[in-house]
Amino acid sequence: MEREVIFCPKWHGAFWFVILMMLCFFHAAKAEITCRSCQPGNKWRAQELLLKFDTSESATGLKGEVLGHGDGAGRAAAASAESRRPRCAAGFVKCAPDQAERTEPSLERNTDNLHAKGEIGARELAKMKVSNVKMSSQQEGSAGEGLTPGARYGKRARRNSDDEKTRSPGSARSRDPGEGTRPAAGRRVPRWSGDEPRRAAAPRHEELKLNSSTFALTGDSSHNQAMVHWSGHNSSVILMLTKLFDFNLNSVTESSLWRSTDYGATYQKLNDKVGAKTILSYLYVSPNNKRKIMLLTDPEVESSLLISSDEGATYQKYRLNFYILSLLFHPEQEDWILAYSHDQKLYSSVEFGRRWQVVHERVAPNRFYWSKMGLDKEPGLIHLETSISEGQALYVTCKLQNCTDANKGKPFPGYIDPNSLVVQDEYVFVQVSAAGRPIYYVSAKRDVFTPMKLPKYTLPKDLHVISTDENRVVAAVQEWNQNETYNLYVSDTSGVYYTLALENVVSSMGPEGNVMIDLYEVAGIKGMFLANKKTDNQVKTHITYNRGRDWRLLQAPRKDLRGNSIHCVLPYCSLHLHLQVSANPYTSGNIASRDSAPGIIVASGSIGSELSSTNVSVFVASDAGNTWRQIFDEEYAVLYLDQGGALVAIRHTPLPIRHLWLSFDEGLQWNKYSFTNTPLFVDGVLGEPGEETLIMTIFGHVSHRSEWQLVKIDFRSIFNRRCTEADYQTWHLLNQGEPCLMGVKRIYRKLKPTSRCVMGKTYSVSMTSGPCDCTEADFECDYGYERRTDGKCTPAFWFHPSSMSRSCTTGMTFLNSTGYRKVVSNNCTAGVSVEYTARRQQCPVQAPKGLHLVTSEGTLSATLGTNVTFLLFLEEGDGARTSITLDFGDGHALTYSNVSSIEDGIKHIYKAVGIYRVTATGENSLGSETVMLYLHVTCQLEYIHLSAPFVAVRNKEVNLTAVLWPSQVGTVTYIWWIGNNTEPVITLEGSVACTFSREGISTVTVQVSAGNTILQDRKSIAVHEYFRSHLLAFSSNLDDHNPDVAEWRLDVSRVIKNSLIEATGVREDRLLVTVLPGLPTAAEFFLLPDKQLNEGKAEKSSAQLDQLSEVLLNALNQNLVQFTLRPGVQVTVYAAHLSAAPLVDTSENHSGSAMLMLLSVVVVGLAVFVIYKFKRKIPGLNVYAQMQNEKEQEMMSPANPTGATPSSQRDLVHSLEILDTEFNSRPIGCMKPHVHVKFSTELPTYIV
Repeated sequence: MEREVIFCPKWHGAFWFVILMMLCFFHAAKAEITCRSCQPGNKWRAQELLLKFDTSESATGLKGEVLGHGDGAGRAAAASAESRRPRCAAGFVKCAPDQAERTEPSLERNTDNLHAKGEIGARELAKMKVSNVKMSSQQEGSAGEGLTPGARYGKRARRNSDDEKTRSPGSARSRDPGEGTRPAAGRRVPRWSGDEPRRAAAPRHEELKLNSSTFALTGDSSHNQAMVHWSGHNSSVILMLTKLFDFNLNSVTESSLWRSTDYGATYQKLNDKVGAKTILSYLYVSPNNKRKIMLLTDPEVESSLLISSDEGATYQKYRLNFYILSLLFHPEQEDWILAYSHDQKLYSSVEFGRRWQVVHERVAPNRFYWSKMGLDKEPGLIHLETSISEGQALYVTCKLQNCTDANKGKPFPGYIDPNSLVVQDEYVFVQVSAAGRPIYYVSAKRDVFTPMKLPKYTLPKDLHVISTDENRVVAAVQEWNQNETYNLYVSDTSGVYYTLALENVVSSMGPEGNVMIDLYEVAGIKGMFLANKKTDNQVKTHITYNRGRDWRLLQAPRKDLRGNSIHCVLPYCSLHLHLQVSANPYTSGNIASRDSAPGIIVASGSIGSELSSTNVSVFVASDAGNTWRQIFDEEYAVLYLDQGGALVAIRHTPLPIRHLWLSFDEGLQWNKYSFTNTPLFVDGVLGEPGEETLIMTIFGHVSHRSEWQLVKIDFRSIFNRRCTEADYQTWHLLNQGEPCLMGVKRIYRKLKPTSRCVMGKTYSVSMTSGPCDCTEADFECDYGYERRTDGKCTPAFWFHPSSMSRSCTTGMTFLNSTGYRKVVSNNCTAGVSVEYTARRQQCPVQAPKGLHLVTSEGTLSATLGTNVTFLLFLEEGDGARTSITLDFGDGHALTYSNVSSIEDGIKHIYKAVGIYRVTATGENSLGSETVMLYLHVTCQLEYIHLSAPFVAVRNKEVNLTAVLWPSQVGTVTYIWWIGNNTEPVITLEGSVACTFSREGISTVTVQVSAGNTILQDRKSIAVHEYFRSHLLAFSSNLDDHNPDVAEWRLDVSRVIKNSLIEATGVREDRLLVTVLPGLPTAAEFFLLPDKQLNEGKAEKSSAQLDQLSEVLLNALNQNLVQFTLRPGVQVTVYAAHLSAAPLVDTSENHSGSAMLMLLSVVVVGLAVFVIYKFKRKIPGLNVYAQMQNEKEQEMMSPANPTGATPSSQRDLVHSLEILDTEFNSRPIGCMKPHVHVKFSTELPTYIV
């Protein structure tokens, strides 16, 4: 079956083509609307952004609705209340814009587009639950009623009304008379003119006028932004802050403050009251007392607050010593405010900003929350995330005015991932990454944290909390095989167990990197959502009436604006709506609904096989989405008047307008009204606060350089009476004829479409409901179950139903799932309730199974000397009767009587570096289970030194050693780059042997990797066929001035070399000198062969080296080599009587005394070995694992760092210890014993 609309049969396709061409040429009034996705059209469309100001009573206190227009940021639609659609699902890591990035909902003077798409209602904003956008009970102080999207995107608005490139297709067709016209190109089907709505009530020659007045903000012609606040119910005060924002400087350079006390008819300029030179940047309002206003100055000039307690009539200025990035008002206490500063500090004030004190430092942006009454212990508690280090953060709680270490709480035991704390309603969410995968934890009602249980193989890449309404969580999860879509999951009341609600919901990225999910909750109808789902690369709009249990496509209208039939057959063709929202929390999108007008939905969209951005029309539904009507064939912003009793429409256009449209019958008929005599470039619309909006202010300008024009419209004059009971009717909520939705039959009281009256402020939505018998449709699949094609819920292949009793205690009962659970908030009764509801059963007696042992950080490493918290989880078994024994692997162990006693974790501190085998055993009368964890305890690697000879003999082996500080840091990897080799040598031991085949200078580099630290050192080695060396000594006065630092030894080596050259005449290129570290001060010189001698004269060169050596020794023995260290300190250089054990012995003959000494050393070493072997037990490896047959653990002590040279007798004994350790150690599994060899912390520096 073809996935398209069947309306073009082949046998008459040519006929319809001819008819279509004729209609196009003669502008016929009749034409059938076909599948719009089949029409090429112009795929570009003007971008819209409806700017909405807070109308909520409990959030920011910023009132009104603004319909703004600017250099748009894509099809915007808002996360504000009314749109209910999460503007950023509250992601654990990447989510909504930070508070620190000051998002400014304001109006921008830009005539390129009218960015308007509906409005946002007060209660809707209050109900919006998006975690990172604290919208409801707590709200970041929004910077007033913003009317500017353009500033957010760093682009300066252009006021060019001639720029026709920004017009929507067909926008010129619905132009008001006298407002300029231009034919639209590329139109295949003539469209109904927006200026001539069907069934217009008044003849065209009669122009209906609205009661309006205009006020010009004189002197603000250059200002390109405005922020507006309507004080509130029963108040006529409006505040407006206009400013000139310089996008190049990214700051405000001019501002004006205006105040109206007559609903916007006139305004007074208040610059003198706030300071003539004061530049204001933001406006904030207390959400609990609209009379309290706060103005913030531009910090580039001064950092101050101006506070008013009389609706902006007078102000007092207070200096600040920090720069405010965002504010968070308390949901109940009107004077309590949290302020986030530019240096990541969180401040608090209990005097509405008059005094501030620091709460905490290193606070993550957008991750601090007020406490919630009834859940938290006290109202002044603050939840916040504080940064510990890169990749680590902590969730802490503290008191408002006493956030000391003693008063801090740590609800989650251990570190969390940065930017992952979300506190929303009764739920708290955090994220912890382990083994490269995120683990999401949830706490319900401030209880202990539990890992969130998604279907086993979900494997999320990203997770965002969408909603926490009505005691359940809606989460958007991007799974391992998804890139641009998310799956919707819904939880039980605990927020722990999740089941799939809808797959492949469309998402988009906001301008600030926040995730935008195409999900919209319809206001006024509980359980009703709209979502855009991607299927076979086509985006289709779906609707649900039972919180995502069932979804279906939208039926397209049967008629178009002209009454022509629309051939659109499900499932190949349907109605699709745009659900995107704006990144601005105070802007509205292109879909609108109201709590006060249940069932009425206005949205822009298209008809066809998929959602299209071309040929966008406006549709309305007055029966909760069952049927839709097309009301405009181009984009309009539609606002609600008088609690939904009337609708106002303003056309999106870059041209000046002076008309708007009104409907009093839920969009069936539209009347055209003029609101001004002079056409106006509309920048935005501000509605009176509350649902009963009857007064509106339109903001705009008459020319490119004119002042702001404020047109106040009073709609009260078009209503001739108040509504009476006879004006209302009952309306039954149905879903395709089915009256039982969410378990009840709902009957609403609505205004009759034929009544034209004012409902007023006293009107409230009334609803009666009757119970319904439960059916299978009232139940969704429980966790671990999946819905099959026949509608039945059966266990997933990975799920074991018996595991649901894992938290059981013997003698208690548990709910054994039937595979179904009732949809949250569903109120059905009786029916099949008993059959589908979980049954209570006795907890089974079972042995412990599924014991898990992890660290609180989710890592397998820990830092020496710090607390390590171990967490234990038991999947199955009687936790109350299962004892837990935890062996830390270092000789210490603890036993607990039951699992519940260790919910906060078990802490332990390790005192030595190593690899520890940590073992946990759960045991009850029926059996036991053991789990192990290998923990690497490390310390920070601070310094490394490459020990290497400065001179080496060609083709003879030399040792290279990396010396670490501290010497024991844990598991270490050594990477050696030797000479010109392109591939490194990688070892687990700190020394390697190598040879050099070519004479010259060879470079050796060693990199040491320990944990997240990589350090390196490099040395150059002079390679020669042969050389001579001798140890030097000094007069004792040199030791008094030896600080034993590398730089001092380098300088003294240079002085000694010059003194030797001066005393003997040896060429500089044949002599190397180095001062050895330590005391007493010693040095060594090296004589190199003459490079000018030929290869065939090696014997002569060797003899010459012997002669030069004798010359140097004679000069030294005669005290001819001296140097002045400082005035009065004369140092004499001597030849030491014994050589400092040359790095490479190049002599052919060995003296008898030397051989005798070597033999003596060997004999003594063997004796020490025998005594050591049989008189002392050798310790095990440096892997600390508690063996069952061992009575105690022993640990090898590191070598003495003060040892002189590897050839000493003490080092020989130590080498024998190492050898004995290798023979007697018992490795764990296949792990190779790892022995650390300790060398001197620093080697000589040679002077060439």
